[in-house]
Amino acid sequence: MADHQRQRIHPMDVEAPPHPRTPLVPPDSSRSEKGSPMQCICWTLSLLLLLLIILGAIAGILYLVFKPKLPSYSVDTLRISDLRLNFDMSLYAQFDVKITANNPNKKIGIYYEKGGKLSVWYTNTQLCEGSLPQFYQGHQNKTVLNVSLTGQVQSGSTLMAALQQQQQTGRVPLDLNIHAPVAIKLGRLKLKKVRVLGKCQLVVDSLSSNNLISIKASNCKFRMKL
Repeated sequence: MADHQRQRIHPMDVEAPPHPRTPLVPPDSSRSEKGSPMQCICWTLSLLLLLLIILGAIAGILYLVFKPKLPSYSVDTLRISDLRLNFDMSLYAQFDVKITANNPNKKIGIYYEKGGKLSVWYTNTQLCEGSLPQFYQGHQNKTVLNVSLTGQVQSGSTLMAALQQQQQTGRVPLDLNIHAPVAIKLGRLKLKKVRVLGKCQLVVDSLSSNNLISIKASNCKFRMKL
């Protein structure tokens, strides 16, 4: 009886501690989803390179279609209306210049904007300056411009003496500088304003007032600047 009353002790199954589960998502997954800084830089550089290639292709196509050429200018006549020393020893000059502006392009028009200048120089001294008119020049067009230039140089006695001495040789070197802000018209599209810069190296025979000056030599160069 005592044996039946004894409680049987059954061994208890001790549960093993759960094994740590390996995460299905790597620890750096959130960082990789956002992308590293190096990847962002690479993407940005790639987009910029692609944009440059597209712009280059567009510029190449426009160049082949329109075949742009620089406008050119020639000095037709030069007349000195006044060249004298004032009482304060300043040198006063007034020149009248006739130039021809040539647009050689078949499909490009040129808008001459406000602020165009024409100036005459002797050595490194500006004698006079005048304004270019505003106008539109069509395709393959030549336009004659009459520009009046005036200027005053302080302490002009030395300059006048140098001009008179040079005049005795019959060859007086002068520089005619052109600064023309222009806008290019491609079809119906008017592009951003650029500057046409030109320099004509002239040799004239005389600086006598109220006489038509003979231009013995003329060498002009032009370039475009954004």
